[in-house]
Amino acid sequence: MKSIKLKINTKTQKYSIIIGSNLGANLSKILEENSINFKKCLLIIDRNISKQFISKIKKSLNKKNIFIHLFKANEINKNFSSASKILDVLLKKNFSREDCVISIGGGITGDVSGFAASLFKRGLKFVNIPTTLLSQVDSSIGGKTGVNTKYGKNLIGSFYQPDLVISDVQFLKTLPKRELICGYGEILKHSLIANKSFYKFLDKNSDKVLKLSSPFIEKAIYESCKIKKNVVEKDEKEKGLRKILNFGHTFAHAYEASLGYSKKLNHGEAVILGMKSALNFSSKKNLIQKNDYKSIISHIYKANLPSKINKFFKIEDLNKILSFMVKDKKNNSDEINLVLLKKIGYPLINREYKKNILAEFLKNELRN
Repeated sequence: MKSIKLKINTKTQKYSIIIGSNLGANLSKILEENSINFKKCLLIIDRNISKQFISKIKKSLNKKNIFIHLFKANEINKNFSSASKILDVLLKKNFSREDCVISIGGGITGDVSGFAASLFKRGLKFVNIPTTLLSQVDSSIGGKTGVNTKYGKNLIGSFYQPDLVISDVQFLKTLPKRELICGYGEILKHSLIANKSFYKFLDKNSDKVLKLSSPFIEKAIYESCKIKKNVVEKDEKEKGLRKILNFGHTFAHAYEASLGYSKKLNHGEAVILGMKSALNFSSKKNLIQKNDYKSIISHIYKANLPSKINKFFKIEDLNKILSFMVKDKKNNSDEINLVLLKKIGYPLINREYKKNILAEFLKNELRN
């Protein structure tokens, strides 16, 4: 398959997303073609990445001065301590701002690596090689980096755009179905907030996308990235339009945090549950067109996506969920800020609701 290039142009950075197959073996050439030059390079690699992929990348970079930092990627390790360990390596090896950090892993690896890269000497070159479907269509685009704390998810972080993103679909073939569903959730989200024709494509071909059939998976990644690119270019720092990317996320982050970021519920699964909650709330408030609502709910069931929060939570968890929703970084007052949906392609931002309204809604969600 011929690789596809998508160019991102924000106020702070211009960079490319390259989508293709077996790109790791040609990494050195790709970096040169995109003017990414350096003397030293720190590869921050998720421990789950196979030795075969790592050896391909190392072989491609054989003339470079390479250092390797292995990272155990999970939500619990997405913290200051992990970022500090990366900074220690960069300092001990005397990296300069002209040198480079290359992240090879999913969204957690990319977020922590990008956060450390943004802090080191106020920023050095950063290349992101996302290896999960979720990170290829979401976290690798747009420059959000960050870590979790006991107070919530991603409350400490920075906007730091990468110099290059390389999405190799070969990595996806090693992923379990659960990880592919996590990525599909964000692909579906992008279609719902921005592009009805893309949603129709997914509604018709979700099984082919989830089976990584070509050219369906490449089209899904490309169209999803294009939607996020268009949003990020218009609103890099999330002052307005970019808020639409948070559709379902106020619920989702609270669900994750309430479970202590455990493996019981991955981020992408939480996003799907969060979107379902946001859709149900949109319906309850008579905001969403009935036909679109029925179609999306049907799609969630047809694609066998996570759909019921009461599989993960009991009514006793209600106050814990609400406490995290109140602390969400999108809130500007005591009320809870939600992104809802009017119809496919028309999200509604800055919808604020009192805690007691959300409490009553979630009680019903947990009982049904």
